[in-house]
Amino acid sequence: MHTGDLAVMDEDGYVSIVGRIKDMLIRGGENIYPREIEEFLHTHPAVSDVQVIGVPDERYGEEVMAWIRLRDGAHTSQSELETFCRGRIATYKIPRYWKFVEEFPMTVTGKVQKFRMRELAIGDLGLHVPVR
Repeated sequence: MHTGDLAVMDEDGYVSIVGRIKDMLIRGGENIYPREIEEFLHTHPAVSDVQVIGVPDERYGEEVMAWIRLRDGAHTSQSELETFCRGRIATYKIPRYWKFVEEFPMTVTGKVQKFRMRELAIGDLGLHVPVR
């Protein structure tokens, strides 16, 4: 385990590392772990890859956004994915914003740049970053 890792203990006392603290979103006081939503969305047959990020929101602090890469030849829509989520994950975890992409911003070593995705999303959506 590394500094900043998040661990969860189950009822039998087993500990699992579930992600990094810096990857956690806080939406209206609720802690949201993008990896949990990513793993769920991966179960949709049209989804090849997904990255979930937090974007600024004046009311909730952060909102959930999913960047979706579809499987070759697959088709789906924001509406279909929202319907897929309803009743299967908590309502507050259903992404408010969706972006369908061919690829994600990556480092030269092949790591997804979520900070860059957030910057692009803020610009694309015309969001304002709150001053702290």
